[in-house]
Amino acid sequence: MHLNQANSRGPQRGVLVPGRLEMESEGGISAAQLLAFGLERDFSRPTRTPTYMDRFIPPRANNDLAFFNLTTPHFSDMGSQSASKGVADVTGTNVGQPSENGDSSLCRILAESMAVPCGEDRAKVINLRRKVEAPMTLNDSLGLIYSKALGGSHVKKSTRTLPQGPEKILDAPDMVDDYYLNLLDWGENQLLAVCLGRSVYLWNAANGEIHHLMQTDSAQNYITSVAWMNRGGCLAIGFADSLVQLWDVDKMTAIRDLRSHTARVSALAWNSHLLTSAGRDSAIVNNDVRVASHISSRLLAHQQEVCGLKWSPDGSQLASGGNDNILAIWDAGVMEPRFIMRDHRAAVKSLAWCPWQRFLLASGGGTADKSIKFWSTDSGALLNSVDAESQVCSLIWNRSDRELLSGHGFSKNQLALWRYPAMTKVGEMKGHIDRVLHMALSPDGSTVVSAAADETLRFWRVFDAPRVGPPKTKQRNVLASVNLR
Repeated sequence: MHLNQANSRGPQRGVLVPGRLEMESEGGISAAQLLAFGLERDFSRPTRTPTYMDRFIPPRANNDLAFFNLTTPHFSDMGSQSASKGVADVTGTNVGQPSENGDSSLCRILAESMAVPCGEDRAKVINLRRKVEAPMTLNDSLGLIYSKALGGSHVKKSTRTLPQGPEKILDAPDMVDDYYLNLLDWGENQLLAVCLGRSVYLWNAANGEIHHLMQTDSAQNYITSVAWMNRGGCLAIGFADSLVQLWDVDKMTAIRDLRSHTARVSALAWNSHLLTSAGRDSAIVNNDVRVASHISSRLLAHQQEVCGLKWSPDGSQLASGGNDNILAIWDAGVMEPRFIMRDHRAAVKSLAWCPWQRFLLASGGGTADKSIKFWSTDSGALLNSVDAESQVCSLIWNRSDRELLSGHGFSKNQLALWRYPAMTKVGEMKGHIDRVLHMALSPDGSTVVSAAADETLRFWRVFDAPRVGPPKTKQRNVLASVNLR
């Protein structure tokens, strides 16, 4: 027979009968026992409300009873009196005292079907142990879809590898250990100019040949700076006796002397036909090498030796740094500085203009500062400042990617690669045993040479060569698939 919740006028016991019970007619429960439990109704009396005999109540076989704390011990070990008492307590109705066999059988059947603890006085059908989760909103659904789509796709993270060591090492005896000098420059003609004491040497990157360009006559007159003209074979050399010379490297001869200073010339920078020089007399001089009266303007803003000098890639602005901890920005053709920055706490020698973003300048401070700062030379704003943890001697931008390479002195003597603009350190390259005084970039933008006080030159292949024009597409060779006999 089937027992269903059907009497709408009687006590509400539907929560106790979640499913239907199947019993055999032979040896089953008598009608008196069913009447005692109030589970049989009188179908002869008409009712005003319609009767639904096939009401569906889902079974609990697939429910997670452990989640609702409904698991109970078996009732076969419980006595008939405690079982009948448990059913009476759960239903909240006095069901009388049925026979011992019927009571035990029905309680066991109800317990196995309901999974309700009949032996407890305060049994609960549903016992929530944790907070019910709120319904998912549209934003949550979209976020879930995005996270699953992202997790399903195989995204390969790009890794940046640095060279474990230099590609080439050259000895550089008599390299002057002076932070304020600029003794290294790599020209567009593949020639690397290196100043060693009183002499200037040229190393040819194409064939590895070395040429001795010149040497001073006096032991006190050493080389203090060197710079290649933007395009051409003209090399400018600064001396400790305040002289500036122009050399034609093709003919290996000096073509002109420029006397613009009263002390040693520590920095040189070209802007087309304009050669800018600066030194210990704290003056910045623009020399027009096309005319006889070469001094076109004299810029005064520093109080001590000027050791850093760089023109912007478009030639519209000049940056100068000095031992007075001042960084000055000059507009081309203007006698007064556009901005004077006093944020550094040591000498400002390292200057580097960004090749792919206009008005972006990086500057590095000396031992007492140890910072790399980024400036907007259009507004004069300090964009960022990073603690490099050691003396900053030189800076070079990557031409094809957002990276900056820094050369350091006391106390680590390393080259560090930074990711811009987050300025996370990609890695370090070590090899020098003394401070890295100078760095220069190869014409193809891939190799950096570092010169240190340990009297060595080390060549590091740090960057990828910049792409010229759009990347080439691979074309199929039609003849490769034809069998020629």
